[in-house]
Amino acid sequence: MDSAVLTKPTKSIERQIQLTRVARVIPLLADLSRADILLGVLRAGNQIEIIAQAQPHSVAPVHRDSLLGETLARGNAEALVRAISERQIARSQREYAPSPIAGVAPEGASAPVVQEAHPILDELNQVIGGMLIETNLLESERLKRRSEAFQRALRAFQQIALRGEPEGIEQLASFGEHDGIIFVDADGVIRYMSGIATNLYRNIGYGESLVGKTLSYLETQDDEFVGAALEQRRCKQIEVEERGRVWIKKVIPLARSERAGLFGVPRTPATGAFLLIRDDTETRQRARELLIKTTMIKELHHRVKNDLQTVASLLRMQSRRLQTAEAKTALAEAGNRILSIAVIHEFLSEQDTRVINIREVAQRIVSQMRTGVIDPNRHIELTLAGPNIYLPARQATSCALVINELMQNALEHGYDARAERGTITLTFEDHGDAVELVIHDDGRALPADFNLERVDSLGLRIVQMLVTQDLKGQITMQSDHGVSAIVRFPKISLGGEEWNEPE
Repeated sequence: MDSAVLTKPTKSIERQIQLTRVARVIPLLADLSRADILLGVLRAGNQIEIIAQAQPHSVAPVHRDSLLGETLARGNAEALVRAISERQIARSQREYAPSPIAGVAPEGASAPVVQEAHPILDELNQVIGGMLIETNLLESERLKRRSEAFQRALRAFQQIALRGEPEGIEQLASFGEHDGIIFVDADGVIRYMSGIATNLYRNIGYGESLVGKTLSYLETQDDEFVGAALEQRRCKQIEVEERGRVWIKKVIPLARSERAGLFGVPRTPATGAFLLIRDDTETRQRARELLIKTTMIKELHHRVKNDLQTVASLLRMQSRRLQTAEAKTALAEAGNRILSIAVIHEFLSEQDTRVINIREVAQRIVSQMRTGVIDPNRHIELTLAGPNIYLPARQATSCALVINELMQNALEHGYDARAERGTITLTFEDHGDAVELVIHDDGRALPADFNLERVDSLGLRIVQMLVTQDLKGQITMQSDHGVSAIVRFPKISLGGEEWNEPE
């Protein structure tokens, strides 16, 4: 079960096991009670140490922050102190600043909270801690107006939760705000249905009230499912298709225990079970549709990648037929630019996400240059350093082109045709909200009159346009035992307006 429960070891192993068992139950109890639940142990000075906490999903929690490990003075946990000290249920009311809700509970507001505390006993009926149920006053009043059958069932659940029962509750999926709640007594008769549960069964043809009818009346598997959970005294969950719908159903048996209650009073007999139902049809349908769309998009990127690689191959073939070195160079550079874009589409065809590891992209660009650009008779090393950095696909495409152009520029202008050795290093740095990449070659320094703004190189003009316009960044070039090209640009989130496609 997904939950907000956090536990902290206590001194005694036996107590720790017992309290851990209780902690596994309180997430679901918090949802059914629509209340915050805290587990605490009494420390010196009548202070309570919080060792576990659970919050409801369907209503605003009483506490904004985690209280795990915190120590509460008696004034903040009066009911819990009395429950542990006096070995009995204790109640009180106090003011809390609730979690803010737009239009309902603004920041800084306070609201009355009803506290109900129960002592937790071990196998020897020794008090080892307490459970505090905190409900805002509005929800407390709503609970009083709910069905008496539901209230009795909830009280029974609270009692078995104090024993860390029922078994298997941690294996259930977390409660959702669209889950319907049904309470069935030990004879299989429906005694309570929430409004959501009523509507869910109405959607499959049960227009009449089902309260008072047995589960066997329904043409579903509910009767067998609940019966098995009660017989085994264990929580169960199934996913089933019924009447064209996909259902997730969970059963929480409220079975009696062999242990005595407080002061030796026998536990109440088995009271039935909670049946929680969720119509998961639309969620599954959306997931299937998303999978289909994702597969189609990945296939599209795969085809685009293949087409770009074909175009690059055609350019290479064409360059072989040309006689002039300038034309050959122009076609070779165009082919490399196309291959850099193809690398992005290759990543998008392999992954289910729109974010791309630009370091891996750079690694593939470097590999392409090693095999297709550098003369094998020249020992020019290409190295890569820095962490993995993830960028949106569009930003990654511009960055890939920048890397390609700058490395191509370093190869072309950093070393003359007779240079046999050299090293070009690409280094990434992640500055949190910005990315910096440095391409350094150990070749010739920049000319004394070099001015990036007036440079005549097509490749560097392309880089300037990509960095300043697409990446919204800056580029500088400097001589430093060779030449370093430094590019820095801000990270842009997927939801940023900058990435809205043009109409």
